[in-house]
Amino acid sequence: MPANRIGYGSFSGAQLKIMQEAITLIVFCVFSVLYLKEELKWNYIAGFALMVLAVFVVMKKW
Repeated sequence: MPANRIGYGSFSGAQLKIMQEAITLIVFCVFSVLYLKEELKWNYIAGFALMVLAVFVVMKKW
C-alpha cells in the first residue's frame, strides 16, 4: 500500500497499524449509526476508549 511506504519513514509498522485500526473503527461507528441506524452501546464506547489509549501508548516516546 503506498501510504504505508510513505508513512513507514516517519512511523513504525506498529504505529501505522494502530492508526489504521483507530481510523477504521471511527469510520465504521459513523457508518453503523448513520446508515445502519444502530445505536452506540456502552461497550462500543469503552472499546473505542481503549483503542484511543492504545494509540496514545504506541505513539508516545517513552
